[in-house]
Amino acid sequence: MPSIDQLSVNSTLLFETVSKTDAALSELINGTDVFYSLICGAFIFLMQCGFAMLCAGSVRQKNVKNIMLKNILDACGGALGFWSIGFALAYGSGGKFVGTSGEKYFLNNYSGGGNHIDFFFQFTFAATAATIVAGTIAERCKMQAYLLYSVFLTAFVYPVVVHAIWNEDGFLSAFDTVDPLAGVGMVDFAGSGVVHMTGGCTALVAAIILGPRIGRFYDIEGNALPEPKAFPPHSVALQVLGTFLLWFGWYGFNPGSTLSISDPGYGDIAALCAVTTTLSAASSAVSALFTDTLLGLCSGSHAEYDITMAMNGALGGLVGITANCSVVEPWAAVVIGMLAGIVYVFSSKLLVKLKIDDAVDAIPVHFFCGIWGCIATGIFASDKLVENVYGVEDKGGILYGSGNLLGVEIAGVLFIIGWTAGIMGPFFFILNALKIFRVDPTEEKVGLDISHHKGAAYDLTQADKADVDEMIEKRQTAHGYNDQSP
Repeated sequence: MPSIDQLSVNSTLLFETVSKTDAALSELINGTDVFYSLICGAFIFLMQCGFAMLCAGSVRQKNVKNIMLKNILDACGGALGFWSIGFALAYGSGGKFVGTSGEKYFLNNYSGGGNHIDFFFQFTFAATAATIVAGTIAERCKMQAYLLYSVFLTAFVYPVVVHAIWNEDGFLSAFDTVDPLAGVGMVDFAGSGVVHMTGGCTALVAAIILGPRIGRFYDIEGNALPEPKAFPPHSVALQVLGTFLLWFGWYGFNPGSTLSISDPGYGDIAALCAVTTTLSAASSAVSALFTDTLLGLCSGSHAEYDITMAMNGALGGLVGITANCSVVEPWAAVVIGMLAGIVYVFSSKLLVKLKIDDAVDAIPVHFFCGIWGCIATGIFASDKLVENVYGVEDKGGILYGSGNLLGVEIAGVLFIIGWTAGIMGPFFFILNALKIFRVDPTEEKVGLDISHHKGAAYDLTQADKADVDEMIEKRQTAHGYNDQSP
């Protein structure tokens, strides 16, 4: 029979073993969550490549370098602006409207794996919001103006929207565990409103103030054209590549917004997000394509299938499901996507009617489909899924018997429009008044690649005709084609 001393030693060893195992398990869990957010954040950052390819393919050949450089600088300006000021304003504690604590400015005293990956993941969202604007005002915006608004948006404008809706202290936040607005707060799981509406609203204000490209709606004397002039994309292949890269990145955008994967039930939420994201994108692409085809048939034309409608329709469906991907059933995702495709088609045509020039249709995709995504949340959100994700009971959409959520969603939409337009409007007016917003008309006609970036994006110089003729003559001689013998 073991002595009391032996039992004491064995108990101590057992306690130490359990403690070490518990510490190792905790470290493994933390590392898994960091890795999960790292991978999802990398997916989202790859969307920068998607935006770059989509924009490059959509513009004319003479402006490819310019739009690609702006996409690169979006990531750079977004990183610096969000690191220095934006992150602290968005996720600092205290304050209903903006963070008031100072520990996150320049990431001061904010270190460690969990904290660093938190900043990185949120930076990718901020960069996405800034990139949305690039395509809309392509081919006519000065580089210095672009740098100024890119930093300003990520440092001051976007963070306020983030704090209001995603920070638990924000006045619209569904993460407020004490007194959320209308008992539920605004459900915007991955950012139909926070990211896409903010970027899309900024793009709309910029396009209105900047004006259309030369020759788009008016002739050289300023008279309205009978029909708007279309500027065809220079590379449909790049457009399609960009679309698929963005779709791929959305699997980090939506499922990754769980922010971790180790907590019980988080895997189920992430998996549902992946399914609803896929279904909404697919149904929206089909809906947009055939809605446009039917409109063409109704106007007396024959059936035509526009690939641009399918591509942007898919993106519109992705934007529309982003707010509610974790709180709607798969069948609802299909309906949301179908309606998002219709919203995209009609809002795109509305911009043309209003003579607002959007080079890549970013405003219909991100702004209008972003609005639809928020409203759709208030209609289709399942009360059980809302409780599962946010912990509030009986607060689903109107299809589940409650109108509170829809009311909060509409309030959130109005806040985002009011704040973004109210700040970015005067900002763009000032840039325009200082004549640093739009390029010179001659430079615009020549193309920004030549006028601003040391030459065209593609070397289209053909071989010298004399050299070609000489080569042909040599080959003919070598093969005996010039032999004069009988």
